[in-house]
Amino acid sequence: MKCLLLAATLVLSPFFLLAENWSNWRGPAHNNSSPEKGIPEKFSKTENVKWTTELPGASAATPVIWGDKVFVTAAEKTAGKQFALCLDRQSGKELWRAQISDFVSDGQGSNSCSPSPVTDGKLVVFFFGTGDLVAFDFAGKKLWDRNIGPFAFLWTFSTSPLLHEGRLVMQVLQRDTAVSGRGKPTGNESFLMSLDPVSGKDQWRQVRSSNAKSESLEAFSTPVPFTHNGRKEFVIVGGDCITGHEPTTGRELWRWGTWNPTQIGHWRLVPSPTIGAGVILACGPKGAPVYAVKAGGTGNLNNQSLAWQSHVQNTEDAATTAPSPNDKDLTTDVPTPLFYEGKFYVLNGTKKKLLCVNPADGKVIWSGDLGGKSVFQCSPTAADGKIYMMNFDGDVSVVKAGGTEFKLLNSANFKDDGDGTRLRSSVAISQGNLYVRTGTKLFCLGK
Repeated sequence: MKCLLLAATLVLSPFFLLAENWSNWRGPAHNNSSPEKGIPEKFSKTENVKWTTELPGASAATPVIWGDKVFVTAAEKTAGKQFALCLDRQSGKELWRAQISDFVSDGQGSNSCSPSPVTDGKLVVFFFGTGDLVAFDFAGKKLWDRNIGPFAFLWTFSTSPLLHEGRLVMQVLQRDTAVSGRGKPTGNESFLMSLDPVSGKDQWRQVRSSNAKSESLEAFSTPVPFTHNGRKEFVIVGGDCITGHEPTTGRELWRWGTWNPTQIGHWRLVPSPTIGAGVILACGPKGAPVYAVKAGGTGNLNNQSLAWQSHVQNTEDAATTAPSPNDKDLTTDVPTPLFYEGKFYVLNGTKKKLLCVNPADGKVIWSGDLGGKSVFQCSPTAADGKIYMMNFDGDVSVVKAGGTEFKLLNSANFKDDGDGTRLRSSVAISQGNLYVRTGTKLFCLGK
């Protein structure tokens, strides 16, 4: 009887009820947040460290966690190979690894292992910038593999796969012509495609057109699933515009754009869409505004469909009828914004500032300097009233979420000694722990 009571207590305890997987790089709600509680605020390389595991090499990918499995990617420099790995969540012990192919790098600190894996608890799918798309079961048995390249990108291609309601969704927004020997010399289409995750076979493929030019056709963002007033869709951003797509066919439902009316040719797009409180954020690159599109639109949307934009950048922007808080710090070139407990959080990685934003009108509630010497290209993640982010040098900052003032709670450095990798991975949150990915190590932090 005592054993039964103990078992019931464990099952019903708050920790077990709130334990949450981190199935994709943006977490269970696809907005960089988790409902987890009991997450540590204070930590360092030696404090509140549950385990540390050596990895074969660098990757900007965020680890994904399901149950007692942790999945990561790595590029091994000496062998020149890229790997998919599975670790034990309790100990960090490597359970299996699979060699995929040769990795590639653009020489700017990123490599083809940058896309994050995705899992539904039954299988795990890894994608690499080389075009390799591979699915495994949790025991490490390869279920299928295929290559969906080549791609026409100036930089190393990185988009993370989306696994949602029986569909594996891939986004390829690329140049229409080959560049630096990459892509098909006869021309290249941008497209959204859905695959059967069990077999890897196509379910549908939808061409995604754009008026953008040259590098501005390139996007490194990830699709987001979204339901509004009963309508399901996949939202994608890139090619100077944002679009919503019907899940069973890929048909375009709506489109808004552009943040690039003069068709500047070097505005590649990195941040993914962030959705919350009835608006969809599209973040223009390189100092361009953040635009909040009202959810539920149909067809080609004009600026009447904007709830707000962050600031006026040029005369074309000034013509918009949407309210503008005119805060020029409210912009993001690489980090994807966070939506958490009713607020947007935008990380201006270049200026090393985090801004808390009201979704209704875009007004900045507070902003604060994160400090450090290097920029941020990770995306902020949140749980338990705290926001986590890491800069190039491995400084992990913890900021209090909500409130009316910026409050930095903790900062600790996790940089690998002697490793010159620029760190870009977001902090994953699952089952009471934080997972910090550096160049050659994975740290599991917890109380």
